[in-house]
Amino acid sequence: MPSEFDLIARYFTRPTRSSSAVQLGVGDDCALIAPPADESLAISTDMLVEGRHFLPGADPESLGHKSLAVNLSDLAAMGARPLGFSLALALPAADEDWLASFARGLFALADQEHIELIGGDTTRGPLTICITVFGSVPNDHALRRDGALANDDIWVSGSLGDARLGLEVLTRHLKLSADDTAVALQRLHRPIPRVSLGLALRGIASAAIDISDGLTGDLGHILKRSALGATIEADLLPIGSALRSQDQKIQYEFALNGGDDYELCFCAPLSQRDRVIATAQQVGVAVTRIGQTREIPGLRVLDRAGKSLHLRSQSFDHFSTP
Repeated sequence: MPSEFDLIARYFTRPTRSSSAVQLGVGDDCALIAPPADESLAISTDMLVEGRHFLPGADPESLGHKSLAVNLSDLAAMGARPLGFSLALALPAADEDWLASFARGLFALADQEHIELIGGDTTRGPLTICITVFGSVPNDHALRRDGALANDDIWVSGSLGDARLGLEVLTRHLKLSADDTAVALQRLHRPIPRVSLGLALRGIASAAIDISDGLTGDLGHILKRSALGATIEADLLPIGSALRSQDQKIQYEFALNGGDDYELCFCAPLSQRDRVIATAQQVGVAVTRIGQTREIPGLRVLDRAGKSLHLRSQSFDHFSTP
């Protein structure tokens, strides 16, 4: 049976790019990163646990992609450029076929985003994947949660709700057409981190966050940190293409509270509206204006008649959500 170090060498050790900010990667006690001058390091960690974040038996190649994508999404929300990442794996067994597939998905996205694996750890235990990403952002240019102002536009990238729809398919709560199932599962298993959009929004957006636990909950973090309220118009929500096959109530619930979308939600002054649209077009990412911040606390979601929409579900929470 291969040792821990054999597995690392075989599946997770690659040459460091000469142009990289990484001075020393896998193979020493610590990695060394040199961020560009006048830039701050942006660091984020996410953990995926079997049975909590993904179902047992999930495709390892898709897991490799998603494990890195959800972390890159955090960098995107800060307007940070990726530099490198570390990987900690707890494995129930040294399954080399699983590892090869996982590494393939992981490094395909890493190469696409020009980011390097710089270190980590492996151990035996229940399947758990923990990635820490390192990025850099010019000093005082990070897209923080506390920068929104009253009467800012609220925007989201891409579309919402299809990832939650995919989860409902996997748990057999809903049955979709073959085409809609494929779309929903792709959105669940292979989210697209909006790194290019996050970088382009520096100097335009006043605040940003990625949508991991559901739009209302994640937007709520911006509102709390910025001491604001907001109004969202439900009819403006960019409903996912597969989700559109469901009735309106499910569309609203999954788009507002579904989670796992990994799109960006951001605020920007009304004066920046044209720049937001032009910038999104330049990087090839659709954006939709869904509402506006306000001085009065609280988040209101209005239906097409202007009445408050009350939904049963709430955004995901690791300790209160079953």
